[in-house]
Amino acid sequence: MKKLILILTLLPMLTFAQMKEKNNAIKMTTEYGSENQEFQDILSFMKIDYYKTKFVGAELKGKNYSLIVKEIWDGKVKTIDTIVNTANDKYLKPLDSDTLSLKVTAKKTSEKKLKVNFRFPQFGNERTYEATESDDYSLRDVGINVKIETGKPFYAFAYILPYEKDGYKFWCAVESSGKDIESWGQEFGIKHYLIFEMKFE
Repeated sequence: MKKLILILTLLPMLTFAQMKEKNNAIKMTTEYGSENQEFQDILSFMKIDYYKTKFVGAELKGKNYSLIVKEIWDGKVKTIDTIVNTANDKYLKPLDSDTLSLKVTAKKTSEKKLKVNFRFPQFGNERTYEATESDDYSLRDVGINVKIETGKPFYAFAYILPYEKDGYKFWCAVESSGKDIESWGQEFGIKHYLIFEMKFE
């Protein structure tokens, strides 16, 4: 009887804790491409990846955010570059709501160059990176499937080449492999890719 009373007492507490954790969760959502068919046709023809992205969560209000890129060649991180860090920029302020919206555009612009543009509500930031000769680069929204917590870095996007086997090319097999993103180069023999890492704090 005492055990039953204890269980009944703890159950509401556990339920409340779970609800609180769910309400405090930060969720990344994306929309790929455009609903306008003509615009989408142009994006496809130009081989442009375009994502409308939102981060939503009660814990975001009052937080700064940072975005860095890790450039990986032959399975090793060669460079790490900060794209934005609102905590270190006197012109940028912490988030004043529970939502951060941004647009991400990526394209191979020449034989060995990649261009990636991040468009935030008040500013934009564009970067150019060295690339292989391949035209198979694809921007993947890897952050939609990860648990996002304040104070902890997470991978939001990866600009990758496919895994090639028996004459076929696989992008989703790499993305859904469950392997750590930094190890993709070694695991799948991917020559080059970019990882975009974010953090709210």
